[in-house]
Amino acid sequence: MRLRPFQQVDVFTATAYRGNPLAVVLDGSGLSTEAMQQFTDWTNLSEATFVLPPTPEGRAAGADYRVRIFCPGRELPFAGHPTLGTCHAWLQTGGQPQVAGRVVQECGVGLVTLRRDGERLAFAAPPLIQSGPLPEADVQLIARGLGVARSDVVAHAWCDNGPRWRGVLLRSAAQVLALQPDGAVLAGLDVGVVGPRGKVGVVGATDAATDSATGDEAIAFEVRAFLPGHSGLMEDPVTGSLNAALAQWLIGAGLAPARYIASQGTALGRAGRVHVQQDGADIWVGGHTATCISGTVRL
Repeated sequence: MRLRPFQQVDVFTATAYRGNPLAVVLDGSGLSTEAMQQFTDWTNLSEATFVLPPTPEGRAAGADYRVRIFCPGRELPFAGHPTLGTCHAWLQTGGQPQVAGRVVQECGVGLVTLRRDGERLAFAAPPLIQSGPLPEADVQLIARGLGVARSDVVAHAWCDNGPRWRGVLLRSAAQVLALQPDGAVLAGLDVGVVGPRGKVGVVGATDAATDSATGDEAIAFEVRAFLPGHSGLMEDPVTGSLNAALAQWLIGAGLAPARYIASQGTALGRAGRVHVQQDGADIWVGGHTATCISGTVRL
C-alpha cells in the first residue's frame, strides 16, 4: 500500500453536497481489479474511478488519460457523472490536455471527448450500443414495477450506452416524482424514467419560468434512475450515462428540443441539473462540478 492522491467530487451541481458524489483515485497504477472493486465497495458511493496513463493505442488516438469506473459489485465500461468528476479532478490536480480546450478520456467504451462549457464540463455522448423500442413484455413489467398504468408510458426505448438502461417517458414530472417502485418486480433491470416538466420545447423562451433552485433556465424534464443494488433496488441521484442516452433518444425522436435542462435527484433531496445541447452530430451532456474532499488515500 502507498499514499495516492484522492478527491471526492460532487457532480451535476454548483452547490456542494446537492449532486452525485464520486471518489477519484488519481493514481491507480499497480492496483488490481480486486483492489479497485474492494475500495469502491468500501466508499459506499455509487461510483469510484481510478486514473491511469492511456494505453499506447489510446495515446496515439489522442487520449489524455485512461479511467476505470467501478460501482458497487462491478466495473462499468462508461458512466457519465464519473466522466465529468474524473475530468474535474484531473484538471484540478494539474492535468494538461494534449489539445487546449479539449480533454479525451479513454475508458471501456473507447474514447470520450470532454470540453469546457462556461463554468461547466460537458462530454460528448458516446454512441448507443442498443436503441429502438423496448419489447412490449418489458414495458408492461416496468409499468407494473413503477406502479403506473401501461397507458401512462407514452414512449419507451433502449438507452444502452454501456449500462443497459431502459428508458420510459411518462405523462408528467409530477407522476415521475410520485413513483414508489417495487424492487421485487424490477429486480435485475436498469430503468430510467423521464417525465416532461413545464414546457418541453420552449426551454429558454423569454416567457419561461426560471429554475428556482439555480436561477437558470426552466427545467424541461424530471429524471429518475432505478437500478439493482446490494440490498435490492436503489435510486441513483444524478446519472450522466442515462441522461446522455435519454437525450439521444428524445432529441432524435422529436420528443425534446435540441437544448434543454433536466432535473434529477429531487426525490432524494438533491438538486442535480444536467445541461443537454445538440451541436451538429454530437449531443453534449454537462454540469457543474465541485471538489468536496482533497487529500490522499492509502491503497
